[in-house]
Formats: sequence, structure tokens, C-alpha cells
Amino acid sequence: MSFPGAVLFACTMNSIRSPMAAAILRHFHGRDVFVDSVGVRALDVDGFAVAVMEEIGIDISNHVAKTFDDLEDTSFDLVISLSPEAQHKAVDLTRYMSCEVEFWHTFDPSVIEGSREERLKAYREVRDELVAKIKEHFPLPAVYHI
Repeated sequence: MSFPGAVLFACTMNSIRSPMAAAILRHFHGRDVFVDSVGVRALDVDGFAVAVMEEIGIDISNHVAKTFDDLEDTSFDLVISLSPEAQHKAVDLTRYMSCEVEFWHTFDPSVIEGSREERLKAYREVRDELVAKIKEHFPLPAVYHI
């Protein structure tokens, strides 16, 4: 299976969903695919997102949020938007960039209120959903045992 050469994940703030998705894809296929993430607006990386990604061995603590306007490279083969607002911006990109756009509607866990554990549970669910979608869309190579 051939993958796109460059993938951009987009969400509303570039602080939770798109950095998580980009880091997951980079973890699985970073040698084969250029991966970046943006938001419609930029907000510092969310601490709960950092915590749940650390649980699976992926560090996003140094993520620097950026917007579509901050993109230095606009030659992406695939833009995956994770929020309705980001979907509108992604479709706008197709006016001047030849790329495919996909919409993976992904829940925003920052809207959950409650205890730390309840909030972490929501973030874990989003993380696990993104892992599953990425594995489905970008399958891992088969592992052969001798």
C-alpha cells in the first residue's frame, strides 16, 4: 500500500486533537510520511493531551501550536480535518493546493467537566479513537515471525 508523502492534520486550536493525531502517525510512519498539524486558531498544547500521549510512549510536550496562516509548506497530499471549523479551512486550501481533504469528526475532550480522572478518560477515548483511525487508514506493515 502506498501512503501520501505529506499529511496535515487540522483542528480548531492545534492544542489537542491535531497534535495527537500527527504524533501518532509520525510514531507509526514518520520515516515514510511527512506529518504536520495546524489549527484554525493556536493555543498552547493541552496538559491532559500531553499526559495521555505519555501513557502510550509519545511525547507531545514540545508541540508548538500554529494556524493555517503559519504553514511554511503548503504541498500536502492529504489534509485530515478533525473539527467542523477546520474542515472549512481545509476545503479552502484546495483553492490553491492540489490535495485530498478528509473529515474525521473527532470529539473535543476539553469540553468535559468533572474530576481529573473523568477528564483524562475523555482524552484517552479521543487518543484511542485516533490510534484506531490512523491504523485503519495507514495500516502497519505485517510482522513476520521466523
